[in-house]
Amino acid sequence: MPRNCIRETSPKENQIILWKMDPPNKERRSPENGPSSARPCCSSLKMFLVALSFAYFAKALSGSYMKSTITQLERRFDIPSYLIGVIDGSFEIGNLLVIAFVSYFGAKLHRPKIIAIGCLLMSLGTFLIALPHFIIGRYKFETSIRSSVNSTNSLSPCPVRSSVLAAGPSASSVPSSGCEHESRLSMWIYVFLGNILRGIGETPVQPLGISYIDDHALEENAAFYIGCVQTISVIGPVFGYLLGSVCAKIYVDIGFVNMESISITPGDARWVGAWWLGYLIAGFITLLSAMPFWFLPKSLPLPETRLDKYSPERTSFIKDSPLLEHKYQADEPANFLEMAKDFLPTLRSLLGNPVYFLYLCVTIIQFNSLIGMVTYKPKYIEQHYGQSASKANFLMGVINIPAVALGMFSGGVIMKKFKLSIMGAAKFALGTSLLGYFLSLFFFAMGCENASVAGITRSYNGTESLYKVDSSLLASCNADCQCPETNWDPMCGENGLTYFSPCLAGCRTSHGSGMDTVFEQCSCVAVGNHTASVGQCNNRDSCHRVFPYFLALSVITSFIISLGGTPGYMLLIRCIRPQLKSLALGFHTLTTRTLAGIPAPIYFGAIIDTTCLKWGQKKCGGRGACRIYNTTAYRIAYLGLTLGLRTASFFLCILGLVVLRRHVRRQERNTLANGGTGAAAGELQALRKEENNSCNSDQCPRTTDYDPERETRL
Repeated sequence: MPRNCIRETSPKENQIILWKMDPPNKERRSPENGPSSARPCCSSLKMFLVALSFAYFAKALSGSYMKSTITQLERRFDIPSYLIGVIDGSFEIGNLLVIAFVSYFGAKLHRPKIIAIGCLLMSLGTFLIALPHFIIGRYKFETSIRSSVNSTNSLSPCPVRSSVLAAGPSASSVPSSGCEHESRLSMWIYVFLGNILRGIGETPVQPLGISYIDDHALEENAAFYIGCVQTISVIGPVFGYLLGSVCAKIYVDIGFVNMESISITPGDARWVGAWWLGYLIAGFITLLSAMPFWFLPKSLPLPETRLDKYSPERTSFIKDSPLLEHKYQADEPANFLEMAKDFLPTLRSLLGNPVYFLYLCVTIIQFNSLIGMVTYKPKYIEQHYGQSASKANFLMGVINIPAVALGMFSGGVIMKKFKLSIMGAAKFALGTSLLGYFLSLFFFAMGCENASVAGITRSYNGTESLYKVDSSLLASCNADCQCPETNWDPMCGENGLTYFSPCLAGCRTSHGSGMDTVFEQCSCVAVGNHTASVGQCNNRDSCHRVFPYFLALSVITSFIISLGGTPGYMLLIRCIRPQLKSLALGFHTLTTRTLAGIPAPIYFGAIIDTTCLKWGQKKCGGRGACRIYNTTAYRIAYLGLTLGLRTASFFLCILGLVVLRRHVRRQERNTLANGGTGAAAGELQALRKEENNSCNSDQCPRTTDYDPERETRL
């Protein structure tokens, strides 16, 4: 008899086969235990579910905290946005190094212990990210403000040009102490390496954890369990962004400097929060998440209710499945050479599934849009709406992320309640994505005007709009001053115009100290008493009015789009063979992170950098972090790139839906051609309810080497 044909077995034979695959211990099968035989399995599965949820929470918390600190890292290490994108993408580089092998070989080894090792590596990488704070010097920012109230001498922010030239080169042109040391080693390299280690450690958590649940849970509960885990993974960023909000309020060198001497506030573009503190907290939480996995078994017996529901065809498939046979023979040593030989043929078989391949292409494009948007959304709120980093992170954590969590959980509940078929799940995911897309177009209408900065966005008399990129800030009113044009030390004139520094405002004298400093005799402030105060002018009233509408629309679109997350994820799982689940999930994660997670933050950051109007300067020379952005260009670039990528993905979504529908109709025609027998009707029901492609014993392909169950072939 050909090996691909599925032999009909009697119910008695089914019980014998399944009993051999899962030899029970005597205590569990003893008459005294009776109906409680499934309790150890259910208990262990619930423990694994809790442990995996906590691991998802820990990795999501540290990942979201990384995104909440991008502006802090930019300012602390004086680097542009595209380099922050490289650091953020290094996490995906770590995944890329090992995910294919972990997903393939890990499915045949002790999955809980491999997840535990991954959590330990994540913790070590998170601690490494915080290391530069303890080996780098204290943070110094440009300022012309006196820090001590005991200093009674009146400072002159505008040194006379002749006196400066007579005295020699200006202070700004002389390299500061420690410049030679810092030029040899960039501290951001430690953050880069730590994030790579985090990526390596996170690799086994998703593919091995999800496949472990799907292998041992009842089929009708698998979607609900996975939805719960995914929901927890979205709750993690809530605490990650809240932690980022708290740490952004704390000065970076807290405990090492006198806070009364700090003359900037958290809303200032020079402010750097205690970014390192959150990484220490996140690393400790990740370390705790590794503990439970060391005490969980390699595999669990299938619940008896699940075994009883197997049809003879399904039982024969389990018998012939190499993965399931290995799963139940837990003590059998794995042959790595044979597994390595099977890797490429297995991968080729997986990519031969057109539904899986199109799903992969769609998610790559949509993940580019999603990752780029999420990475720079706090910065968008800061730069476009004039909010502090602390408030931007707080709003992301309290308002936006809970909407995503609720949407993903609701999607899982809807799929379970209405028992959506594979076609139903695909249509639901596409519909929610389209609705969210059309609502997102309204973000273009919620714009803000640029901040009024003399010499950059406004002329010095305040009447003309300018958009000069890195142009000279000198004018006739400050021509007598020897002013460095790279030191961002903003002050607000009486005329409501922000000046780049007191020197460039032509201020001759000042009195007071710290935040109470007042500059006088400012020649460029042509109204009133010619005075100016510390900090940027807060006169963007239209931004404050439109900002609540931006938040409301952001919550609605996030909820609607995330509704399709769980059904879409179940579509990924159900369109492949059971023994390919770990590899399919791992390869999906590999490709999306390689082609979306790594490049998206980099090119999003590079495009955002093109909207910069004025760059800072590093202590040792060279371009530093951006100080002022063209908010209009920023909005068009950020939103246009995000929505443009999603537009392209919808064409592939429609194509995938057509391919899936064509396959379902082909299966229906085959069923009707067989005369509507009970077996054929059972196959059609299995196709619609379980998203599996079943075949009975007389319709098996006889010339190929694969089992067509749960798979759509080209």
